[in-house]
Amino acid sequence: MKIVFMGTPEFAVPTLKACIENFDVTAVFTQPDKPKGRGKKVGYSEVKEEALKHNIEIFQPIKLKEDKETIEKLKEMAPDFIIVVAYGQILPKEVLDIPKCGCINLHASLLPKYRGAAPINWCIINGDKYSGNTTMLMDVGLDTGDILLQSKVEITDTMTAGQLHDILMVDGAELMVKTIKAMSNNEITPIKQKDSESCYASMLNKEMAHIQWEKRAADIVNLVRGLNPWPVAFSKYQDKAMKIFAAEVKGVNKDEKPGTIVKVSKEGILVAALDNYVLIKEVQFPNGKRMSVESFLNGNSIEEGIILE
Repeated sequence: MKIVFMGTPEFAVPTLKACIENFDVTAVFTQPDKPKGRGKKVGYSEVKEEALKHNIEIFQPIKLKEDKETIEKLKEMAPDFIIVVAYGQILPKEVLDIPKCGCINLHASLLPKYRGAAPINWCIINGDKYSGNTTMLMDVGLDTGDILLQSKVEITDTMTAGQLHDILMVDGAELMVKTIKAMSNNEITPIKQKDSESCYASMLNKEMAHIQWEKRAADIVNLVRGLNPWPVAFSKYQDKAMKIFAAEVKGVNKDEKPGTIVKVSKEGILVAALDNYVLIKEVQFPNGKRMSVESFLNGNSIEEGIILE
């Protein structure tokens, strides 16, 4: 089974490994190298790092859909499947038509829900109880292809986007191998997506991370969970951005103005929201380390009665 793999970030690595172990991966496509870190040293994508370990030929077109020479090389490879996991580029129909058995994409949601760039984050922000992975036959639309297989994952009340990412990353590799084998044996009947049941998971930005305390406590806590580890929800305490990594709903707010710091203890910082209280348990201030509120209070103080911006 000849496979061309397309992917870029850490999320795609377990699936690449699984494909290498089970099939013949003849080439890997990934995004161009780019500067990373404070020193802006040019770094490789996680997928490229893995491909190099196995001496697999690597292609890094800036824009694949405009790179006719690379597309011709791809045609010459004559792959059975093109496997796509968070590649970061839209594939034109010319590329989608190349593999004998089709282009299969792994998407980290239970499609048709959460099409788009940030499905893992939005399902937590929206308070969903379940997420999962979907493998689908790719078409020219955005995550609109026919569904092949799905796997379901429960979202616990404290799970962050980072934790869900790591679960789906491993689960997705298993689902992809299962999908390729089943497709090869004609054991899957693709299912059309119902567009009416879809919603768009837009890209994240730092502006959305600013907490609005006039909202329900549960919605605020879900935002904290959904934006951890990036871009991280925050509020302003005495003009300083206080990043919040962990919080929980606590008690009922009867008459406190939303945003008011009601109580500070080793347990956390109790802040009034629209309906209940939010107990902030893990924070980071500018130039400081991420730590529990209990640890932060060992050398710092938080004043009660202040209204967070």
